[in-house]
Amino acid sequence: MRIAMDKDFRGNTYIIQNEDVLLNYSGGFADLANEIPNTLNTRFASASMGKTFVAVGILQLIEAGKLRFEDTLGTILDIDLKSIDPDVTVKQLLNHTSGVPDYFDESIMDDYEALWTDFPNYRIRHNKDMLPLFIDKPMMYPKGEKFQYNNTGYILLAMIMEKISGMDFDIYLKQNVFDKCSMHDTGYYAFDRLPARCANSYIYCPETEDFRSNIYSVGAKGTGDGGAFVTVEDIVKFWNALIRHELLSEKMVSQMFSKQSGDGKDPEEGYYGFGVWIIDNPEGQDYVYMQGCDYGVSALSEYNPNNGMITVMLSNYGDNVWSRMRKVRKELY
Repeated sequence: MRIAMDKDFRGNTYIIQNEDVLLNYSGGFADLANEIPNTLNTRFASASMGKTFVAVGILQLIEAGKLRFEDTLGTILDIDLKSIDPDVTVKQLLNHTSGVPDYFDESIMDDYEALWTDFPNYRIRHNKDMLPLFIDKPMMYPKGEKFQYNNTGYILLAMIMEKISGMDFDIYLKQNVFDKCSMHDTGYYAFDRLPARCANSYIYCPETEDFRSNIYSVGAKGTGDGGAFVTVEDIVKFWNALIRHELLSEKMVSQMFSKQSGDGKDPEEGYYGFGVWIIDNPEGQDYVYMQGCDYGVSALSEYNPNNGMITVMLSNYGDNVWSRMRKVRKELY
C-alpha cells in the first residue's frame, strides 16, 4: 500500500514498514534564495525532538549503574539551585513532573523570540548558557504534583549527563547513540558552523509577504531541550536501534515506551513516557512518537508497533506535520 503526500508540504516525509518504503517525499527549498531543493539526505533542525535522544542517553547511564531514577538534582549538580527544589529526581525530570521553573512555559508563552530581547541568542552554545533564563525563578509547583511539559527539565538532564560522563552532552550522544545507530548525518551544530546539507529554517512574514530565516529566533546551538539536526533516514535508524534493543535493554525500552505521566485528556497528545509521547490504543499496542516545533521548524516521527510502521515528517517552514500525521493514521493504521 502506498500513500500520496500533499504537494504543498515543504520538507521531507519518509514512511517505512518492515524495510518497505511506503513514501519517500521531498518538497520545498533547503536554501530558498538560491532555490536549492530539499532532498532525501537534507539535514533538518528538529527542535524538541532532541529530548528523545537526551532521554536515551540518561537511560543508558542508569542501565550502566552510573545514575538512578531516584537520584536528585542536589546530589548530582554542583551549582547553586537557588529556589529549585534540590530533591527533584531524575525520573521527575524525564517525565515532566519536576515542577522546576521552565524558561519557556508553553502553557502561558507563545513568543519564543522574546527570550532573546535581553539575552542574545548567539550566546547559547552550551547547556550552562541557559541558566540565566531560569535559575532565579521559583518552582512552578511542588515536585511530582502533576505533569506539565517542561523545557528546563531536559536542560538539567543534559547537564546531569555532562556531569556524570565528563563530556559535553552532544559528544556523549554522538558516541553512545548516533554512532551506534550509524546516524552519521545527525548532530548538534552551531548556526555559524553548519556542515553541508543543512536546511535553513524559514519564517513567513505577512507584512512583507516574504520569508526570513530563524537564525535570530532560537539558540545558536542546540541544548538538552532540543536543536539536533537530523535526516529522515537517520530517524528511522534511531527507531530501529531502539526496537532492536541496540541502545537500551528490552526492559528499559518497555519503560521508555510506557505511560509514565499525563492524563490523556487530549487523545492526540496522549501521555508521556521517557522522552516520548504515547497515544493510547485500546485495540493494540500504544503508538509512540516524538515531536518538535520552533519558529520555522516542525518535526514529528511516530512508531506503530502493531504494524511495524515508522513515519518521519520534517519541515523547515514549520508546515503542519500533525494534520498530515492524522491522515497517515487514518489511511494506513
